Amino acid sequence: MSKRFTRILTTLFVTLALLGGGVTLYGDNIRKLFGASASSLAVDYRAVASDSERLQRKSMKSFGKNDAYGDGDSDTGQRANTPVAHAPAPISAPQAINPRTEVREDAFSTFAVDVDTASYTQFRRSVTEHQLPHPSNVRVEEWVNYFRYAVPAPRPGQGPFHVALEAAPSPFAARQHLLKVSLQGRHVAKAERKPTHLVFLVDTSGSMQGPDRLALVQKSVKLAVEGLNPNDTVAITTYAGGVSTVLEPTPAKERKRINAAIDSLSAGGGTAMGDGLELAYRQAVRMAGSERVSRVIVLTDGDTNLGRNQTVATMLGSIRQYVKEGVTLSTIGFGMGNYRDELMERLANQGNGNCYYIDSEREAQRVFRDQLGGTLEVIAQDVKIQVEFDRAAVRAYRLLGYENRAIADADFRKDDVDAGEVGASHTVTALYELDLTGEGDTVATVRVRAKKPGDSEAAEQRFVLNRDEVKESLDRASDDLRFAVAVASTADLLRGTLTTDERNFSRIHSLAADATHGQEDREEFLTLLGKLRQLLAPRLASSSR
Repeated sequence: MSKRFTRILTTLFVTLALLGGGVTLYGDNIRKLFGASASSLAVDYRAVASDSERLQRKSMKSFGKNDAYGDGDSDTGQRANTPVAHAPAPISAPQAINPRTEVREDAFSTFAVDVDTASYTQFRRSVTEHQLPHPSNVRVEEWVNYFRYAVPAPRPGQGPFHVALEAAPSPFAARQHLLKVSLQGRHVAKAERKPTHLVFLVDTSGSMQGPDRLALVQKSVKLAVEGLNPNDTVAITTYAGGVSTVLEPTPAKERKRINAAIDSLSAGGGTAMGDGLELAYRQAVRMAGSERVSRVIVLTDGDTNLGRNQTVATMLGSIRQYVKEGVTLSTIGFGMGNYRDELMERLANQGNGNCYYIDSEREAQRVFRDQLGGTLEVIAQDVKIQVEFDRAAVRAYRLLGYENRAIADADFRKDDVDAGEVGASHTVTALYELDLTGEGDTVATVRVRAKKPGDSEAAEQRFVLNRDEVKESLDRASDDLRFAVAVASTADLLRGTLTTDERNFSRIHSLAADATHGQEDREEFLTLLGKLRQLLAPRLASSSR
């Protein structure tokens, strides 16, 4: 039986199992979280893409030997020229989870960077409010990248990035290893930042009433203004049933005038987001230029109709045009209920910006004060990562997350293919599961390709992990690797990944607990794991009857 036919049967079986629905919810993965046997339950709380969708996505890669760049063993092969779409699937049809890939069929893994964190923050709010996150809203990479990891900064002359590679045996499977790929962007001091023009597009519709919505938006905007340089400029536009400009471009040093405009905002009316975006972009494009950062920041609860003559397609097309004019877009979510997570991420991806979710004043400080420099000062555009696995050393691999950031392998060196943006001091981390052979000298070669802001041609950096650098035991691995694995494994189970290893709640908790070292965000994650267990317990009991 061919491997392709086996994959088809496997996916078909999973899809049929998932259609069961009902009380068991997370099925086998609940059992795995608690360390119980999975044999008596079927997984039924994850919708996966059809087999044709998975095969179509995988066909973007090569199933035969093909060294696309002529720096290794080469065979003639055919690869698609079109990248996988970056937009996430709607809530009813989550993105297909990355399959385990045989290296002899495809030695390359290629994706665009992603520094969004909205998925993790929404998980935190859901669990805190005694609700489970919907699997389609769980994006592994956003959970992993919520946390900070110690990665050396690039050396002078090295380029915009340094990539740290670390591999160690898996705590869940005896014959499996885990690889952490962490990219660190160079630091840019506040005084060295380009002049910035921010247009805050604030949703002032009726649904924005409440302390966790408009009131938190107002605090967030004030925090962002505090972090600007005196001669940076700010404009404020709003949308509800109609749209309006509340503040024309104003120097950040005129704090009283800006704060008065912020304080004047009130909620009421409809939700014409598309019309609001057009107004905000018109404000932003007036100040755009190669020597100035011009960014629209949308602050909304995501409960939206689009406005007159607006569809998602037309709105995305408009955003693409403004990106060409030098204006980027970030989306910031507030509140729960009708929040359209998939739309917010899609808009930010199309606008070459970030997608965040604010659930508290503390998170507002994190995004708008602590990380503002990275949001404002983009150090590299169209950043792509490609990992080439050595055919002698690696039998198979699986990338955890980044499904909606996948890029065709052959498009890695096509500089007109859109990818992700990285801001000053940003860190981007990806995790792989590896089946090693015990042979070969090199495990993986990581290439990072990116453009300077405004340039049309990209430069490339190369980093190598040798087999003798792989840790002999997990105890010798860094706390960062252990903690990142715990976070990714929790997300992977919650979104319904069918695992064959021994992941369970107690192992994940122990793994994370030994790697917190007093860091507040990491200790909070342990608390959330405890609350998650309480939420899942009734479902486990119900499914066992």
